[in-house]
Amino acid sequence: MSKGQTQWIAGINAVASALEHDPDSVVEVLVEAGGRNPRLTEIEEKARRCEVDVRRVAVQALDGAAGGVRHQGVVARYRGPTARDEDDLPELIAAAEGRALLLVLDGITDPHNLGACLRSAAAAGVTAVVIPKDRSAPLNATVRKTSSGAADRVPVIRATNLARCLSGLRDFGVWVYGLDGESRTSLYSLDLAGSIALVVGAEGEGLRRLTRERCDGLAQIPMPGAMESLNVSVAAGVALFEAVRQRSASSTG
Repeated sequence: MSKGQTQWIAGINAVASALEHDPDSVVEVLVEAGGRNPRLTEIEEKARRCEVDVRRVAVQALDGAAGGVRHQGVVARYRGPTARDEDDLPELIAAAEGRALLLVLDGITDPHNLGACLRSAAAAGVTAVVIPKDRSAPLNATVRKTSSGAADRVPVIRATNLARCLSGLRDFGVWVYGLDGESRTSLYSLDLAGSIALVVGAEGEGLRRLTRERCDGLAQIPMPGAMESLNVSVAAGVALFEAVRQRSASSTG
């Protein structure tokens, strides 16, 4: 994957993850002068071992680079991957050999929610995350911090037309299931062991009409408690790990 323009990422977990998993893309690290957190020392030492430039600077410089994101005493200038598009999906799906697991996020505009969804996706070992090009939070410093580095380890596909993209998945043998709290079908009754795409909508609005119409089926997460809905990142995590559970059972059964 080609690399995009540089940007600042902020926070101990985000910078540490970038140095651990993609040090060649870290251009420089700025650490708070006089900072006493031992993790800052660890990050500085790791950066120097990776031959990344490190500078100790005043906290005001960190504030400016972080752009309002809580930086915890460290920021890094990072050359992240260029977002992929629909043309990359066939190769990714083929490489999954009949067990592709896609997470589709329909209109998640809160960067904290997007980052949390990406973190769950990385933990579940997804094939890719698909987001609409125009109705999604950007992959900014907040997303990268919230995702603990997952934003740069999971293939993120930006779809120009999400409904058309979902329709095209059928051509590659991918079943598309949307989460809908009003559905009478339980998520746990679906067969999620093959190539599937799980579609989650924005909090409050849910799935858009065209997105809903492109799904092969709709299902709800059973909630016996008093709450009517889950945070979108929690819902995505529940659905993804039900797929993980089924795949694990089918591979050992």
